[in-house]
Amino acid sequence: MNFQTEREQDRQAKRITVEMLKQHDVCKPQLRKFRKVFPAGAPVSVRSLAKAQKAGLDVLWAEHLLTGPTLAEYEKGARSASVEYKRATGPAWAEHEKLTRSAWAEYLRGARPAWAEYEKARRSALVESEKATRSASVEYLRATGSALVAALAAGKET
Repeated sequence: MNFQTEREQDRQAKRITVEMLKQHDVCKPQLRKFRKVFPAGAPVSVRSLAKAQKAGLDVLWAEHLLTGPTLAEYEKGARSASVEYKRATGPAWAEHEKLTRSAWAEYLRGARPAWAEYEKARRSALVESEKATRSASVEYLRATGSALVAALAAGKET
């Protein structure tokens, strides 16, 4: 019999490396995190998976590394796991929707009038600020326009 320690198994296992992840356009935050957690790369093992999950790495992203028959086999297993997950969590999510629907409706009843008041105040403030700045804006355009004409007339840019 051949008994190997987990460490020996890790050394012999296929590895996911920083370079491999770069080739597959992993986002920079995940790449930095991977490099910190697995500086020498990660052996493909359940132990590495658990370590990556604990570190907050998006481990399911690794499905992008699969191709051909390996990808098809993975997708088959993932589909059945997804069906089971939805079966197990469906009732809880249905109850969540039921409980939050009435709270959302209540929120909107209060929010709509508040939003209308905000819009009314905003429009009024905009009208007042436009009145207050109109003469200054006209004078600014007159001054900058004159300066622009003088600069263009004197310069060689035209």
